[in-house]
Amino acid sequence: MGQGLVIEPSQGELTSPVNGTVTVLFPTKHAIGIVSDEGVELLIHIGMDTVGLDGKGFESLVVQGDHVIVGQQLIRFDMDVIKAAGLVTETPVIITNQDAYTATIPGTYPTTIQAGASLMVATRI
Repeated sequence: MGQGLVIEPSQGELTSPVNGTVTVLFPTKHAIGIVSDEGVELLIHIGMDTVGLDGKGFESLVVQGDHVIVGQQLIRFDMDVIKAAGLVTETPVIITNQDAYTATIPGTYPTTIQAGASLMVATRI
């Protein structure tokens, strides 16, 4: 699918990792696509197999077409609902246009990070 990383959220909110435009928001609100202002296409998928929750426990704070900024809240989600369904909250952040960009992940992980912190650097190929 592409290069990226996985984040284990400590609270039920997804914030934007980039300045960019929301290109897709799944009806179940468990996943969102963003194209950064620099052209990096990201897919962020809250949890694994959470599409099966059919939107239960998810609240979108943006709509398709919105311009967002780093750190802006995108989606609120109830971690207890996800875990009660026997699912995990690990959240992949994937570069989907890997033919145009490559990812570098500086630093030593796992570690605790703050929303808006730089975790992955996308470089045009």
